[in-house]
Amino acid sequence: MHLAADPPACTVPASGGSSTHKIINGGAEKLIFKIKSSNNTDYRISPVYGFIDPAGCRDIIITRNSGPPKEDKIVIHFGAAPADATDAQAAFPSIAVGGTLTIPISATA
Repeated sequence: MHLAADPPACTVPASGGSSTHKIINGGAEKLIFKIKSSNNTDYRISPVYGFIDPAGCRDIIITRNSGPPKEDKIVIHFGAAPADATDAQAAFPSIAVGGTLTIPISATA
């Protein structure tokens, strides 16, 4: 089970902006994920929950509200998706998390 991000880090203006990243499933099984942020006041992540097909990818958007420059991160928790799952948010609590991927975020002046 392997998940990667492209680009692997995020830089956004402290005045606000967004950045799009691909999360890439490097494995042969369907993955389910949940994204957590170290700063829910300044950042919005879309989507928070989702699935990624084997050898597939999914775009995520990191949007920053205006605020003071600061270092933050998002952490993507992931694991094997249940075979019959159709709602990632409902299914995620039932899985065993198989790994995490961290994307560091820099908000620059």
